[in-house]
Amino acid sequence: MSVPDSNPQWGASYRLAASEKWRAKSAVMGGDVTRTLVEYARPKPGMKVLDLASGTGEPAISLAPLLAPGGHVTALDSSAELLEIAEQRARQRGLSNFSTHQADANSLPFPDRSFDLITCRFGVMFLEERALREAHRVLKPGARACFAAWGPFEQPYWSTMMGIVHKHVGGPLLPGGQNPFKYSHPGSLSAALREAGFEAEEETRNVLWTWPGTPEEVWEQAQAVTAPFLPMLQRVPREEWERINGEVLSAIRQYVEGGSVKFGALVVLAAGTKGGDPA
Repeated sequence: MSVPDSNPQWGASYRLAASEKWRAKSAVMGGDVTRTLVEYARPKPGMKVLDLASGTGEPAISLAPLLAPGGHVTALDSSAELLEIAEQRARQRGLSNFSTHQADANSLPFPDRSFDLITCRFGVMFLEERALREAHRVLKPGARACFAAWGPFEQPYWSTMMGIVHKHVGGPLLPGGQNPFKYSHPGSLSAALREAGFEAEEETRNVLWTWPGTPEEVWEQAQAVTAPFLPMLQRVPREEWERINGEVLSAIRQYVEGGSVKFGALVVLAAGTKGGDPA
């Protein structure tokens, strides 16, 4: 059990294959975060919604049924391959008010005041600050942009795996510009939203984060899909992997209950409201 050799295709074909392999169980693990964000966003029938950095389609797919009748959700991502998966999932669910759009969230291809709601689950950390200004631009007055971001690195899902690897190899935990914990410090995401022109609020919640399988599976999944940690993983000498794997699996087993790994997750929820009276 070790990461693939470094090659330029890792971030594309390999990661896409890994996402497909673990899609069902990853969806279960992230399901409570999705439900929490959807509830926090307060979608209503008839709304026109934009889901930023939607990837394989969440929370857009969960939002779509709540927007009927008359509403619509657009799942936006820079990856055409991931959006193809989102389209397949939407078709399987018979969703007629769901569409995808391949584009850069930092430069949205929509007119001003186009949407009643914006959502983004675990994507805002990888966007530039101008993406928040773009979100403000395309929202209608009085509308909200709602985000879920990772809380601190020091929590079970990360510390049992990437934390142990980092203890062994040292050096930078993450490369510059790819930081899943960019908004983990309390108040940092709401401050960024205010800088972009929003009225903002923020809270941190402890939600379920449960892998429906074995420690070996979740460790393999984490190595395969958490791309920002790849440079660190590739610094591990081959002769060290056996010892690291043993320590990681031992740490994960502390959270095993009834055939699942129950990590729990600290998640930042933030909402920005665009000023002005609704049209």
